[in-house]
Amino acid sequence: MFPRARRRAAVVAAGALTLSLVACGSGDDSEATDLSENRVGAMSEYGVNQQFKATEPVSFSILYNNHPNYPNKKDWLFWSELTKRTNVTLEPVEVPLSDYNQKRSLLVGAGDAPFIIPKTYPSQEDTFVSSGAILPVSDYLDLMPNFKDKIEKWNLAPEINQRRQADGKYYLLPGVHEKPWHDYSLAVRTDILAELNLEIPKTWDDLYTVLKAMKTRYPDSTPFSDRFSQPNPGGNLLNILAASYGLEGAGWNFQHISWDANAKKLFYTGASEPYKQMLTYLNKLVKEGLLDPESFTQTDDQARQKLANGKSFVISTNAQTLVNEYRPDLAKTLPKATMTKIPLPIGPAGEINPSSRLENGVMISSKARDSKNFVAMMQFIDWLYYSDDGQMFARWGVEGTTFVKDASGKPTLAPDVNVIGLNPDAPKHLQKDFGFYNGVFAYGGKPELVQSFFSPEEQEFQAVMNARTPRPVAPPYPFTDEEREQVSLWQTPLQDFVYQATLQFILGQRDLAQWDAYVAELKSKNMDAYMTKVQEAYERYQKEHG
Repeated sequence: MFPRARRRAAVVAAGALTLSLVACGSGDDSEATDLSENRVGAMSEYGVNQQFKATEPVSFSILYNNHPNYPNKKDWLFWSELTKRTNVTLEPVEVPLSDYNQKRSLLVGAGDAPFIIPKTYPSQEDTFVSSGAILPVSDYLDLMPNFKDKIEKWNLAPEINQRRQADGKYYLLPGVHEKPWHDYSLAVRTDILAELNLEIPKTWDDLYTVLKAMKTRYPDSTPFSDRFSQPNPGGNLLNILAASYGLEGAGWNFQHISWDANAKKLFYTGASEPYKQMLTYLNKLVKEGLLDPESFTQTDDQARQKLANGKSFVISTNAQTLVNEYRPDLAKTLPKATMTKIPLPIGPAGEINPSSRLENGVMISSKARDSKNFVAMMQFIDWLYYSDDGQMFARWGVEGTTFVKDASGKPTLAPDVNVIGLNPDAPKHLQKDFGFYNGVFAYGGKPELVQSFFSPEEQEFQAVMNARTPRPVAPPYPFTDEEREQVSLWQTPLQDFVYQATLQFILGQRDLAQWDAYVAELKSKNMDAYMTKVQEAYERYQKEHG
């Protein structure tokens, strides 16, 4: 339900950007903004974890990402209870999930967007900044005590600062997590491990040893046959490997720029020594028959079929695909097989949790600033998306109807309510019938809330990952409009060439001895000019706001 976040989380490695940036600097001085005529319905005193309730009925338009698994219903308890608690009526402008990004761009570009624009992922706001169509939300933080409180308590300044534009302001209110939430890893046949008297691999080198043993025991198999190869070759596998090698991202999350926290240096991901080492590792797996070369082109169904037929034993996974796909597949064909999601294998970057503490969030239409109810709207957004009670409400719903609490205060689903298979025989569904646990509203929070629907098995996985060190956050290097226009012309050819060469190196179609020639080809595609723009933007930001 909640897609992957696309930036990394941690303590700022550069050490230069502090909470003062978030609290009062770089355009965050909302007290200087005259809002005396925009306070109709607003609470005169509103603070952290205080129930927001407008002083008179108000309504706000919201762009609504209509998910096909739980399409919007006007009679959902979510809508009526939200109005009861806050005196706010939301007016959803429904857009199909499949068309959301395009429709959002059209509405924002035409100046017709609703006031509240959720389900926007970090960096997607960049294209709307120069037109003035969206609000610099960092100017209005004093209206959002819960958001400010979580930034301070959870030391989120480094991550928030990544969203700043060249003017020092940011235009997206992201969902925020206390701890990074990492989901994607590898699933391994544990019955095969037991048969071979092997432990769950802890490192990528351990995985190589395990795959070798599997191949020796089952020579007709290709132990590792992967999925998620679309839209970019290597999908999840390259992305999690890249993190393990200290890179920002690869595969389906390729990031042009990575950050060396020790050297305090930005570098081009696809031309770096760690990237070469990663490809060398994968090339070795392919050459020795341990990794299926079709992993980078086959469909998910083809990869699942190989796993179900015992042709492979390792595959990329997240929590839901393990439970909803792999285990049912194996139960039909190999009923004695067992499988688990293993903690992310450790690589040269050490024991890190690579996931971000930011996820999709909310843009505000600039038109909203002129509304007489603007302050009330910002207080409402702060309560629903960032207060403990608002986050609990969005996820769990109404106590006594959709959930109950045990003696310790821990919530559990009401017996007649199901979600993600927790009460499979229940007649009602938390999302479909009530509108809660909805991706438009429910994200972020403390680990105990984020993980409250997780199985005990998944909670164990999260405990291992949360014990690891968050990976360093790259410092900001926001482009001006002119710079962004220029680098956008370079990025696509560079990325396409990295994808092409990556696959060739892994599959042995191009010898890794040609690495220097490959880097020279990247330079011919304006890599150095691109890096110059990045470095200039970084240094300018440090000088003006650091």
